[in-house]
Amino acid sequence: MPEPARPDGEPMVRAEQVWKWFGATDVLKGVDIAVHPRQTLVLLGPSGSGKSTLLRCVNALERIDSGVLEVDGARVGLREHDGRLHELTERELCRQRVRIGMVFQRFNLFPHMTAIENVMLGPRRVLGLSRAQAEAEAEQLLTRVGLRDKLDAYPGQLSGGQQQRVAIARALAMKPHLMLFDEPTSALDPELVGEVLDVMKDLARRGMTMIVATHEIGFAKEVADNVAMLDGGVIIESGPPAECLVDPKEERTRAFLSKVLA
Repeated sequence: MPEPARPDGEPMVRAEQVWKWFGATDVLKGVDIAVHPRQTLVLLGPSGSGKSTLLRCVNALERIDSGVLEVDGARVGLREHDGRLHELTERELCRQRVRIGMVFQRFNLFPHMTAIENVMLGPRRVLGLSRAQAEAEAEQLLTRVGLRDKLDAYPGQLSGGQQQRVAIARALAMKPHLMLFDEPTSALDPELVGEVLDVMKDLARRGMTMIVATHEIGFAKEVADNVAMLDGGVIIESGPPAECLVDPKEERTRAFLSKVLA
């Protein structure tokens, strides 16, 4: 279950002046975000704007080069000792990632495992659940995402939308405090997009804290607490969807929305 809202009002995710570069290319340029428990932040922007890189930094899949990035009050990828910051070991990074679920564009399911086996794997290996408990919880999650009749199906027997729902169930099986979605519907046929968005809307209603990179403007209007528009590694506009998506202030935001909604 999602963590309850913090009484002190501190955000679950906090980024201050986050920079990330690859060689001579600045991909993130002083990004600031704050996502409070039970909120959904939607990241918008064209390909190459930095959305995916920001998500990967939040999940410690990429190391930031400058700034402050915290999840659940802890510095991502770093620990403090004797007043100095030290990089986490790979084992420590894995422990930090356990409570952050991430769903990618591609489903990344193990093709030789059934749907229920894919969902059970993490809880058994990482959380130490017994087979019986992991199986029971996996069945509940697959039922929750509408796949009760596909427990024993292999990925190759499932549609893209069904595979993505298995991927969401797999992430939820680790009992995350935070869910990250990187263009989760971009690889799907248009008629399959709705079934994945419905699962994500249900997560938002249940109070899961989420950061979602997407071009699904309708989803953003319905679900987001805040929207951030990225362009060239910079957040050029942010705020509630009623402002940013209905009456954007920036010409670049208006141009992006006109293309996406065309």
